[in-house]
Amino acid sequence: MEDTRHDPAGPYLAQMRAQAPLVHNITNFVAMNTMANVLLAAGASPAMVHAREEVAEFAALAQALTVNVGTIDPIWAEAMEQAAQAIRAAGRPWVLDPVGVGATRFRRAVCDRLLRLRPDVIRGNASEILALAGGGATGRGADSADPVEAALEAARDLARRTGGVVAVSGPVDHVTDGTQVFRVANGHPLMTRVTALGCALNGVIAAFVADDRPALPATLAALAYYGAAGEHAARHASGPGGFQIAFLDALHAMTPDQLSAAARISAA
Repeated sequence: MEDTRHDPAGPYLAQMRAQAPLVHNITNFVAMNTMANVLLAAGASPAMVHAREEVAEFAALAQALTVNVGTIDPIWAEAMEQAAQAIRAAGRPWVLDPVGVGATRFRRAVCDRLLRLRPDVIRGNASEILALAGGGATGRGADSADPVEAALEAARDLARRTGGVVAVSGPVDHVTDGTQVFRVANGHPLMTRVTALGCALNGVIAAFVADDRPALPATLAALAYYGAAGEHAARHASGPGGFQIAFLDALHAMTPDQLSAAARISAA
């Protein structure tokens, strides 16, 4: 029988804040400012470094790395691979967001190479996870046209191949280590109306899995934290503009006990 237990989410937030990990992010131009603000509000230390001349050296200093291929080009692709190699050599975790991987041959080729560097966590929507696993997907660019449930077997396969954790984002997130599958039901529709909030989530996941915390429960906790902050922010906002401000405040203000009480994590 599969182990369907999960740890309380709150202690992972407390541990992350106590460490305040340096998270090295190679992300897209649209997301940089949002991601930096989200990580600061959560209690981590963000850095945006993507030059080939320094990514490997900087990654070796960081506690975790995120790679987002949203605005990729050949130079950035090389930098992403160098950073992933360096952080793996340092024995620290990294998170891959295969944005729009099914859209072009170039994007698929880059993500295939990154996949071979065994990310500790992969997070994407259902269409991206299906395309990354080599299956058919009906997404449009970075948007998903596939239901989360359609990507679960592909997510299990990716997790087994990489030895990591795969999170499939949707109205209810699904997370697997290749054996166990959990649902995280926190979140609010307004989160999809503010650009780059999905990209910024990668940094929060990286911060939670830093310092050798186990990837599966730490990822579950990060998703619950992010979604619970979205729920709180939506109660104080009349639209996307106000929501963005309220969301940063909610990330900053949430306590570990509040997170444990708000987290809606269950076995799938």
